[in-house]
Amino acid sequence: VCLTCCSRESMVRINQLCHKNGVKFFTGDVFGYHGYMFADLGEHEFVEEKPKVPKVSAGLEDGPEAKRPRLDPAETTLVKK
Repeated sequence: VCLTCCSRESMVRINQLCHKNGVKFFTGDVFGYHGYMFADLGEHEFVEEKPKVPKVSAGLEDGPEAKRPRLDPAETTLVKK
């Protein structure tokens, strides 16, 4: 459901109905240079891209270089939330 140009009371009432019935809800409006947008998506899954963190193996090498994790900055992993 998408709403614009509604009173706050109408938006709250319709959002509560949508949320109760598992319907996604969007509302927004613009006033000159200012505006707002609100989305109630309820429960949903999404994927976030995070930098890959290397595992440090202890005891295989000596010295300060051995303790620094080697990481390609372009390597990422996808995390489902």
